[in-house]
Amino acid sequence: MKIAVYGQYYKTEDKIYLEELFSILNSYKIDVVVEKNYHSGLKKHVNIQQVNTFSSYKELNNSFDFMFTIGGDGTILRAVTFIRDSNIPIVGINTGRLGFLATVQKDEIRNAVDLLLKKQFIVKERSLLSVTTSPKIESLASLNFALNEVSVSRKNTASMITIETYLDDEYLTSYWADGLIIATPTGSTGYSLSCGGPIITPQAKSFVITPIAPHNLNARPLVIPDETIVKFKVSGREDKFFLSLDSRITTINSATEVAVEKSSCSLKMVQINNQTFIKTLREKLLWGQDTRN
Repeated sequence: MKIAVYGQYYKTEDKIYLEELFSILNSYKIDVVVEKNYHSGLKKHVNIQQVNTFSSYKELNNSFDFMFTIGGDGTILRAVTFIRDSNIPIVGINTGRLGFLATVQKDEIRNAVDLLLKKQFIVKERSLLSVTTSPKIESLASLNFALNEVSVSRKNTASMITIETYLDDEYLTSYWADGLIIATPTGSTGYSLSCGGPIITPQAKSFVITPIAPHNLNARPLVIPDETIVKFKVSGREDKFFLSLDSRITTINSATEVAVEKSSCSLKMVQINNQTFIKTLREKLLWGQDTRN
């Protein structure tokens, strides 16, 4: 078995769990390859065996069985930029906070590895969003996808912006708001949820359009089929706006037309130990904690 390991940065409180993880992987003689920048932080603090490193998505191929991510959901969003269309399943080890995606708890690492070796797991596919712009933006040439959401928001002004929005080339409305979010089912529990959007189960074939602090109170979140192409243009008192793909931000102007649609590739997430989305949702949002239930 060959495993890639990725984390955004080393945290002191992760030391005991990281040493346990690498010790377990070494005991099973699993081939481990660690992302180069993350490894630079680890080797100064964590007692691990000599391992190989990778620094680019080009070094990840079908010889890898899994990628382990160490952190929270934000770490998985970053890991997607390495996975891309390689189809390597992600195993998220949660050393962060909420963890809707990173569902392997840090005290369950040994059990998780054992279940992987026994092939007692399920692979669930998560939809990705793909973004194209006219005129083209160079920074989006190879990183034009998002797992959670694509959003547009104001940049250098406190004034609201107007987002003229179309669904499959049919005019929908012009949102007068702080911004607009197009979220996948995976992203429905993130930024969209905090702006009043609905929770969508991961396998639903839908996206949701959620306005950010709309001026018109009748502008409500809208669930659409995931084969829909969403197009929008932005205008406002200033001519520069933020376009965000998960946590990656670029700048557009009022002449830019943005098209958002379902990507041709998807992300594979490993579900083990019966940690289903419904179970995670119930635990993280404390549903059923009322003693009257």
